Amino acid sequence: MTKQTKINCFRNIGIIAHIDAGKTTVTERILYYTGRSYKMGEVHDGEAVMDWMPDEQERGITITSAVTTCQWKNCDIQIIDTPGHVDFTIEVERSLRVLDGAIGVFCAVGGVEPQSETVWHQADKYHVPKIAFINKLDRIGADFLGTVQMIKDRLKATPIILQLPVGSEDNFVGVIDLIEMNQILWDDDTLGATYARSEISTDDIEAAKKYREELIETVAEYDDSLMEAYLSEKPISTSDILSAIRKATINLKLVPVLCGSALKNKGIQPLLDAIVNLLPSPAEVPAVRGVHPDSGETLEIPHRDSGPLVALIFKVSMMEGRKLSFVRVYSGKMHAGSEVYNASRRIKEKTARILRMHANKKERVDVVAAGAIVGVVGLKESSTGETLCSAEHPVLLEKIEFYEPVISVAIEPKTHSDQEKIDQVLEKYMAEDPTLRVRKDVDTGQTILSGMGELHLEVVISRMLREFNTNVNVGKPQVVYRETIGKEASATAQFDREISGQRHFGGVSLQLFPLPRGSGNRFRSDITEEIIPGAFIAAVEKGVKESFENGALMGYPVVDIEAVLTGGEYKDTLGTELAYRVSTSMACQKALLKGDPFLLEPIMDVEVFVAESFMGDVIGDLNSRSGKIESIFPQMGVQVIKVIVPLKRMFGYSTALRSATQGRGTFSMQFSHFDQS
Repeated sequence: MTKQTKINCFRNIGIIAHIDAGKTTVTERILYYTGRSYKMGEVHDGEAVMDWMPDEQERGITITSAVTTCQWKNCDIQIIDTPGHVDFTIEVERSLRVLDGAIGVFCAVGGVEPQSETVWHQADKYHVPKIAFINKLDRIGADFLGTVQMIKDRLKATPIILQLPVGSEDNFVGVIDLIEMNQILWDDDTLGATYARSEISTDDIEAAKKYREELIETVAEYDDSLMEAYLSEKPISTSDILSAIRKATINLKLVPVLCGSALKNKGIQPLLDAIVNLLPSPAEVPAVRGVHPDSGETLEIPHRDSGPLVALIFKVSMMEGRKLSFVRVYSGKMHAGSEVYNASRRIKEKTARILRMHANKKERVDVVAAGAIVGVVGLKESSTGETLCSAEHPVLLEKIEFYEPVISVAIEPKTHSDQEKIDQVLEKYMAEDPTLRVRKDVDTGQTILSGMGELHLEVVISRMLREFNTNVNVGKPQVVYRETIGKEASATAQFDREISGQRHFGGVSLQLFPLPRGSGNRFRSDITEEIIPGAFIAAVEKGVKESFENGALMGYPVVDIEAVLTGGEYKDTLGTELAYRVSTSMACQKALLKGDPFLLEPIMDVEVFVAESFMGDVIGDLNSRSGKIESIFPQMGVQVIKVIVPLKRMFGYSTALRSATQGRGTFSMQFSHFDQS
């Protein structure tokens, strides 16, 4: 097998969806039918191979993305199973960054749910080609065509139906393959491992002909030769149809739709065929872009084994007390025991071991090439989002963006021995999870944990006890606010002090301007070199950034402000970076106080799913929480209430909703924006 063939035989895919759509069950079936697992792990029994953490098994949800590899039709399929809960969205974000394709799993009863939209748009952001798999067709209320319509309406995608279900709900038995024009029925006695193709029944043949006609029409719009054959009514071969669908899928024009019921062992083998036939290999996706760390020149890195090494660390995990870095290799080869250059930190590191991962199990390999996704042990300093390359060909890939936390809790150690462990334990979790922040409250001495939601922090505290036997008392959740100003303000400050025998002098004048919500912070210098030498402007900018980390009102981060350097003082031989940084910080704090500072609070997008009979109680409760209802519409047999609510009013909402709807209402919530509290 040639090197080029090898890279063509990789498929790097992610399984993405809303919570409870059946992602992990689909992954478990893939592992079973490809021979990677000898038995089917069930999520509801806490035995799913990919949900290996005790917290995942107890809660029946995926918390951390797990990596595994299986083989199907001479291809190595590297799969990342991602979490569906919004609190763990960062796991999806960093996985999508390194994937070449994704399977969007949709529940045929719930349709396109809110977190499905979020992860779908995340995949769009990274230009990841996608296949849709409509799952749970055996469930009461399953609506295949309704879900396809929702994919069109809510995801603004162009779905192309490749399969139709045979039967529905309890009578769902198989699928009609619209490309081969036959039906596939699975054998329940072999747990779906065997299946038979047969002629389409007379009841379904008319519908099959109609949807095949639509399939050919749709795909012909993206392929000239297919359009020509279609218009001249020439026979069109299966390989021509597949080739045209593959091209349109890779170019993000079409989303092939397949269906089945993973729990009932139906529909997985054709999905595996579609992964191999329709999703791209690493060699078929556009070259990744980076910059030269010194010159800033833009570099294109083609996916090939023969080039210099370029790899990205997309996740760091502590497994059995050791740091394990998950790496995607884009170009070149990585050898175990060799030196690599971390261009982000400008240091050399040694790859002690390279591991092919199967959830929490590992297999040692000596060398990996372009396209591989592996675990690496030995990278002591490197962390998530950093680039590994060769020192002779340094390159920096674009960093992974992280979300800012919106909720925090205060924790206190229960015993003296817990006090000693707590900082060490939290440091390990912060290395794993870039959305987890820890700080000390200077007034109370408490440790403040900040994260993406109540469940996120609950899992961190549960892991502290389970993995490190560290007991803590936990306070009530608090919202993480931001600070900004309501009007322009200016201030001047001077720093003149002797430290360790050296005099430090610097003086600055700053003006702060409020910016529209969501603009972030900016810095601009309006002075000439005669006032403050250019060498110290970077120190002034650093002082502004440091000052904006703690606002003047209540110490929360400051956002949406432009800081302009309007003047300053400089004394020859006495000016130092320290003096300009400190004087800037002093001026900034003064100006923030003068600028009518106020708090911004996180506002959440909430969707509540309730039966018609509970609408009155649920809307009344949302109004009492200062919710602003944006729309109410029917969807798949329930009413959906879209509302925006301040996060601080949503604590304990799941209990309130359960009691108001006799346990039948559900909701999803994600961060929308910051607004004045």
